[in-house]
Amino acid sequence: MKELVKRAHIWMDEYMKSFYEKDEEVMLGIKTKELHTGYVTSYARELAMHLELSEHDVLLAELVGLFHDVGRFRQWKLYRTFSDALSEDHANLGLKVIKELPFFQELSEEDRDILLFAIGNHNKKDIAPAPTKKHLLFARIIRDADKLDIFRVLEPYLTGKKIQTFSKIKFEDEKMMFAPGFIDKFVRGEQVDYNEIRTNNDRILVRLMWAYDINFAWTMIRIREKGYLPRVMEHLPQIDKVKKGYELLNDYVEKKCSTPDLPLVY
Repeated sequence: MKELVKRAHIWMDEYMKSFYEKDEEVMLGIKTKELHTGYVTSYARELAMHLELSEHDVLLAELVGLFHDVGRFRQWKLYRTFSDALSEDHANLGLKVIKELPFFQELSEEDRDILLFAIGNHNKKDIAPAPTKKHLLFARIIRDADKLDIFRVLEPYLTGKKIQTFSKIKFEDEKMMFAPGFIDKFVRGEQVDYNEIRTNNDRILVRLMWAYDINFAWTMIRIREKGYLPRVMEHLPQIDKVKKGYELLNDYVEKKCSTPDLPLVY
């Protein structure tokens, strides 16, 4: 497995570089996802080690992290957007690439299945029913690793026109503060479908809502340490419902951080 993962890193590095162009806009997207891939790969491996998984499964988690956004490169090349709504689901696009990997069939049937399940579910609102606890575990690991770095990636895009740089979505009504029902879902600690986003404030608020979808204290502690949530809150309208939702969120974050992640049996 170690040798295969080494080959996977070499392949992925060459694959990402194959999308390099002189066009500055193209390169901004490619380099953003290249850096994101590195961070998520490291986070997935660190989280798997924290959970005391076997050496084999730590390497499998690393592999999931490495390939979780492989579909983004083809998406950006074809559509010049990272918006799945305006192009196609990048996880599903990535699965097509993964199945074509020269070493994919060298993985065991179980590892192939887990790799596809975890990556196929890393960007969905909810994880699909999992065949086994192990499938669910790896889906949770990659969703946490991905969100942890997405906070970093999106931090420069909290205000003004920058927020639409990669999505290309034109919001329907800039005079509307939030889409109907959006804040209520935040107060209830729910997730939203990205298709419900209608305003810049929605796009910012959804980042706070992600915290309710974090699976492990390990991840939440790092989100808290990096101060991501308070900085997101600073860019939202300071109305009563937003403040109430944020107060409830802070309580949830503290409880999550204080709940130990136990070694997993699966």
